Amino acid sequence: MVSRCTTVAFQGIQAVPVDVQVMVGPGKMNMHVVGLADKAVAESRERVQAAVHASGLSMPSKKVTVNLAPADLPKEGSHYDLPIALALMAALGAIPGDALEGYVVMGELALDGTIAPVAGALPAAMGANALGKGLICPSVSGAEAAWADPEMEILAPRSLIAMANHFKGTQVLTRPLAAIRERTGQSGDMAEIRGQETAKRALEVAAAGGHNLIFVGPPGSGKSMLASRLPSILPALSPKELLEVSMIASIAGTIADGKLSSARPFRAPHHSASMAAMVGGGLRARPGEVSLAHNGVLFLDELPEFTPQVLDSLRQPLEAGETVIARANHRVAYPSRLQLIAAMNPCRCGMAGEPGHTCRRGARCAADYQARISGPLMDRIDLRVEVPAVTAGDIIRPAESEPSEVIAERVAQAREIQTRRYAKLDLGCLTNAQVGNTIIEEVAAPDAAGLKLLEDAANALKFSARGFHRVLKVARTLADLEGTQKVGRVHLAEAISYRVAGERLVQAA
Repeated sequence: MVSRCTTVAFQGIQAVPVDVQVMVGPGKMNMHVVGLADKAVAESRERVQAAVHASGLSMPSKKVTVNLAPADLPKEGSHYDLPIALALMAALGAIPGDALEGYVVMGELALDGTIAPVAGALPAAMGANALGKGLICPSVSGAEAAWADPEMEILAPRSLIAMANHFKGTQVLTRPLAAIRERTGQSGDMAEIRGQETAKRALEVAAAGGHNLIFVGPPGSGKSMLASRLPSILPALSPKELLEVSMIASIAGTIADGKLSSARPFRAPHHSASMAAMVGGGLRARPGEVSLAHNGVLFLDELPEFTPQVLDSLRQPLEAGETVIARANHRVAYPSRLQLIAAMNPCRCGMAGEPGHTCRRGARCAADYQARISGPLMDRIDLRVEVPAVTAGDIIRPAESEPSEVIAERVAQAREIQTRRYAKLDLGCLTNAQVGNTIIEEVAAPDAAGLKLLEDAANALKFSARGFHRVLKVARTLADLEGTQKVGRVHLAEAISYRVAGERLVQAA
């Protein structure tokens, strides 16, 4: 007799159906798992046998064969334990044979029969819903899976015994409720920053339009502090963005207690990060920092200290909003629509350009350090802001500074304008930074004076085609912050000034 149930294999954030077939037949007492299973799946036979025994059942004194179909699809992870165990229990008559037909099953088993949480509950629930089935998952993962569809049936048992009792009718498992993690107070406020008005203005513009930004300045000028305050002025995730972010976090196993968070991701990897850690990869092609920062912020402090290969690997995700990890036996794509915020010193000693400082290596110190960042990567950064050292007057007699709450309100209003604009055009993008070049030429068409200024600046500064359009995008954001429909000369002048500030970095690169 062959019993079946359905589970999933993950390819990126997509859940591919897998048919779990269990046959109890004549032969030497043993249990075999076939179907291109990795080490974690092959070891499931030991966990399943122990869990079944702990649940009060005896393994048959026959040969048990488990087939995971399709056989040419790699099976990875520990979430195959529960579907194998339930299909085996159906083959033994411990649960009704047709009980599993309407469900997708996933979960890891402990030796005592309890069900441990696994990564990927939300994508699995989305995949089950697309198949018109319900989901059986660990109890800890139930709140996460409940976000897939409020109408789909979800069972989240704590143990094999609870699952068997539910199918027998002696115990009823209630549907878990979708849970969201409360947004805690931000780690800092913009009002805490002394001076640096230009940098704070640039940070507001970057938040409003989703633009990439780099701070350049000496040590202690407040670059990292400014970047860390960015989450305090960003709007919460929309429902669609929340699901996209949570599916990636679910695959990575970073959702705690099954509760989703509406706060935008803020990832700040150390400069020793490898390319696989940054863009994703490894044996199972896991998502990297650029994907975990999807719909959020990737902050790279001490930018030139990252290896040039790692930095250049960011070029495709920044441009396409997607990271494609290609290997000999599979190809995986993860969404990576992120906002890059970077900080760096102007040279290795950190003090180039500061009044009263003379570097013993001269201009070569700054040129060599800045050349670690390639020109194509710098061309993708919209706002380049020099952050000078804070003066004693800024600290002793600080001027009144706007709190994050006030700035966040302006940012939210600007983003609402962009959302309405691009919804009318039936575009999937939500911010000016994401829109295509053809559309930005239409929605950010400048007046005559602004067009003349832009033409003169493009010729004088030798803007690339990408640089030209990115100036238009920043100008469109500046107009949205003011609530004006037309992009004027003043908006283009400010947008160009952010581009000019880092022109020497491009020349060095």
